[in-house]
Amino acid sequence: MKKETLPQKQNRAKNIFTRLKRIYPQAGMILRFSNPWELLVAVILSAQCTDKKVNEVTEKLFKKYRMLDDYIRASASERAEKEFEDMIHSTGFYRAKAKHILTTARIVKENFGGKVPKTMEEMLTLRGVARKTANVVLGNAYDVVEGIAVDTHVSRLSQRLDLSAAHDPKKIERDLMELLPKKNWFRSTYLLIEHGRKICTAKDPRCDLCPLQKLCPSAFQFPRFQKNNDPHRRNDKRPKSH
Repeated sequence: MKKETLPQKQNRAKNIFTRLKRIYPQAGMILRFSNPWELLVAVILSAQCTDKKVNEVTEKLFKKYRMLDDYIRASASERAEKEFEDMIHSTGFYRAKAKHILTTARIVKENFGGKVPKTMEEMLTLRGVARKTANVVLGNAYDVVEGIAVDTHVSRLSQRLDLSAAHDPKKIERDLMELLPKKNWFRSTYLLIEHGRKICTAKDPRCDLCPLQKLCPSAFQFPRFQKNNDPHRRNDKRPKSH
């Protein structure tokens, strides 16, 4: 694909997301929560962990720790903190996550009157919260859209689709924001995540099943197709959804 002008790339991005919206009409948040604080906890736990596992953990966690003050009390002693760590152990990196969550609980209580803040600037003062987490919480809890949440799926697909050449999430976010109208920022994250899970996977993307073939510079440039020497060869079975 030859070098595009910005308007050309914006038009291609528009076509990409129009197709993704048609294919994944229900794309959206999978993490379960009942209030902004629970959402923030769930998003922190989701770092390098599947949403399915986080939902399994929070189902029990949110029954035991019902109020913000319950999290603050969990940091009052080594025994209480260890009990909290044990409950989130299976999400991985549990000590760091526990420290982030319990410290953030105190910050929210002391600095924001017990309410999860509603601006990007304030969200970024919380322990363990960067722009991705802030965008997810602001968008899903308050319908506040200040950017685009960039996780590993969004990063990978943005590069493969040549929507960004960057590897830094902040730069990828800026590139996507330049290409997409603000009204599409929030949903774009979940459309790319869904496509990344079902078709454009990290290790074995199924370009032969992809509706974005003609819009993607990376189509059929992967070992599966080079080895077969037939870019349009299809396997009998479609990949399972995850």
